[in-house]
Amino acid sequence: MQYSADGQSEGAATTRFPQPGFLASVFRDLGVDPAPDPTEPGEPATPADGDGATAGSSTGITGGQQIPGDGPSADEESVAAHGRAAALTHHRTLTVQAEHDRLADLLRRAALPVSAMDFESQLRHYEPRPYPVAGPDAIEPEPRWEDFAPADPPAADPDAAPTRRLLDSGYQRELAQARLTHQRALREWRTRQTEAGAPAADESRRVHEEAEAARARAVREYNESLEECRRAYRLAEPAAVESLLERALAAAETATQDLPAPCRAVFRPLTRTAVLDLDLPPLDLVPSLTGYRLAPDGDIHPVPRPPADRATDYLRLVARLALRALQAADAVDTEEILAGVVLNGWLREPGGAGPLCLVSVDADRDALARTRLLPAAAPYEERDGEGVYADAEQDEALVRLRQLGAAVTPDPYARAGVEPAALAGAAVPAAPDLSANEFAQLVRDLLTRGGLAEWSVRLRGPAGLVATGEGAPGSALPGRWVVWASRGAAEVAAEEIRTLAEAVGEESAERGLRLTTGRFTDEALDLTAEESHRHIHLVDGDGVRELAMTHLGLPLATGR
Repeated sequence: MQYSADGQSEGAATTRFPQPGFLASVFRDLGVDPAPDPTEPGEPATPADGDGATAGSSTGITGGQQIPGDGPSADEESVAAHGRAAALTHHRTLTVQAEHDRLADLLRRAALPVSAMDFESQLRHYEPRPYPVAGPDAIEPEPRWEDFAPADPPAADPDAAPTRRLLDSGYQRELAQARLTHQRALREWRTRQTEAGAPAADESRRVHEEAEAARARAVREYNESLEECRRAYRLAEPAAVESLLERALAAAETATQDLPAPCRAVFRPLTRTAVLDLDLPPLDLVPSLTGYRLAPDGDIHPVPRPPADRATDYLRLVARLALRALQAADAVDTEEILAGVVLNGWLREPGGAGPLCLVSVDADRDALARTRLLPAAAPYEERDGEGVYADAEQDEALVRLRQLGAAVTPDPYARAGVEPAALAGAAVPAAPDLSANEFAQLVRDLLTRGGLAEWSVRLRGPAGLVATGEGAPGSALPGRWVVWASRGAAEVAAEEIRTLAEAVGEESAERGLRLTTGRFTDEALDLTAEESHRHIHLVDGDGVRELAMTHLGLPLATGR
């Protein structure tokens, strides 16, 4: 059913107008032939009901008036309600799409390379500002008459005498005006020269020079303090190293200031390792829906994303944030003080039981140098139109993180955590607090400073390592050695001593060293006293701590 502008029905029923001539005139003015009037002679009249009204039952109109109480039909109300639900569905879907667009933008910006915040880039430079040109030091020449004198008038007769040209009245007026202008400029110049030596001008010059001296002094003192920090950093002082690392980590966050991801650093001089604690973004940052759909019955239903897709998107963002922090720490270490970096990504939820570690990386300097942490040009180029939403197995950030041997949670939304490689605790950790790389670095430093060179790691795991080395004749560790080092509270049994003796024979070595942060059983000690195993040497936890103090000058905590 249609309605006219004045709200009256335009149904198919015939309506009797009190003035048909007026309606006919309107159609005539519009150039439209009016419909035949059913009341005209020769046309059959429309049957009327018992009360004499026009048969317009479908519209309920009698005598050109709408029956009170009659409104839009139930079908029209249903169509209107369906339209409103469709508009609301579209609006909600657009909101979800905006969340996806924001995540894609965060993924792109989190992959941007960061600027190195080393000491050279932090140096300040002083450039003196000259005193204003309008000041007393401005060199202003005395006004010259030659600059004001008018040009000589053109001579009508080239052979006429110069005195004839000077008698020209126009030239004389220009000459008099020029002399007045020159005298005025000369007086103003002399006034400025007099005022230049006034006390106010001298005070202005003094204030300017004092301000410039203060600026130069501030820049010099800042650079001297920076150089002092640089010397402390070269000496591997924890405060200096941590300050430099945290400045670099804070500068790396500038690209995603709308996504707070603070990162704290702790430096361990014993192993020359930095332990970074990265706060991860909340889980609800990744959209859980793909949109909304309108059901045939008019209800609006959310369309959830597959849990695996949502978890993958969150891990993509985590991987980019972790790689950015590693790149910032690696780029700022221009003096190569760090032997390795441990990064733990923590999810801290309000009201939760405690922080949950979702990603942990234990990378030494060589691994960081081999891995291209962030691209130099366009970050994470789109392939086949997939962009940042590429498959997880092909996502560059996750691939590079796994190349560093990172432990990554399989499902962050199931709160499945991973074991952190090391904890950012005291600067002097105990052996159980060391990461695998830290323990390997500690053993290598102890033995190489003891005289064992040509160090080569054959096997390495979370519990220890097996390596070979060769000491120069006359050193504390001469000859070729097979080293088996492990950490843990379990006692080393005699069977492990026999296994090391077999490895010494297979490697054509002369001696074997069994090193542990724990203890040896009595059977193991008795075995090394026998003639067949005297080439096997034992170092327990007390010996490791003594070697650390002797060769590194740093203690190793006794343990937890």
